[in-house]
Amino acid sequence: MNSQPDHPDFSTVLTTTNATNLLNRLIKLEDTSNVGSSYTNLTVGNKKLDAVAKTKLDSYLKISQQQWQWLNDVNTDNKIKNTLINTLSLQKNSEYALTDWLISLFNVLFLGQQVELIRGEQEPEYFPAQGDKPARIVFAHGFFASALHEISHWCIAGSERRLLNDFGYWYAPDGRTAAQQQAFEGAEVKPQALECLFTLACGRPFQVSQDNLFASFDTSASTFSHDVYQQVVQYIAVPQSLPRDAKTLLRTLLIINTTKII
Repeated sequence: MNSQPDHPDFSTVLTTTNATNLLNRLIKLEDTSNVGSSYTNLTVGNKKLDAVAKTKLDSYLKISQQQWQWLNDVNTDNKIKNTLINTLSLQKNSEYALTDWLISLFNVLFLGQQVELIRGEQEPEYFPAQGDKPARIVFAHGFFASALHEISHWCIAGSERRLLNDFGYWYAPDGRTAAQQQAFEGAEVKPQALECLFTLACGRPFQVSQDNLFASFDTSASTFSHDVYQQVVQYIAVPQSLPRDAKTLLRTLLIINTTKII
């Protein structure tokens, strides 16, 4: 008999204490390879930043932290003050501002990796770098959650798969067969676990996505949600198992959201 709940509660996996402990462990992992910046081990090409560049990066990230706090304060005020007439417009403007913030943060953090995060109006897609043109991570419909999801796939992909369109992933649209759905879920566990950590580090709720609303078969036996949950727990317990770039982004998001603005 399966004693697992139907839907694991992702909201409790990264408590304040867990977040603080995880941040401290990520900082220690950084310090073993790069003593310096309190924010991140940023490189340009294969060269680590010098002291001046690190100071500039720290200054930028403190400004980014202030911007994030302001955006969240404004969103909270809007939820309290505004009527239904303005709700949809405010939500759209808020989502746009939040994704602008994330785009700027990502593009600065990974400046040396010839990659850009780009707001898309259609479906998500990854385009590898070509010549002096950087790789592009295009997320869907301007959604913050989609941006984090596509970033997660980029973090999981190794250097070889980053040379391929959409990281070389096979993809079938909604309405997959049972076999196709099983293959899809197998490829999505680690990316969605990273997405979960990034999302929770931003103080936002996370939901897994099986991306198969029109399934013609019984999906109740799927363990996907639990598989993602267990991978999240594993990453928290063993942060050194996180992909390198995931460590960088997660550490930065945790600092921005769990430390006081100086």
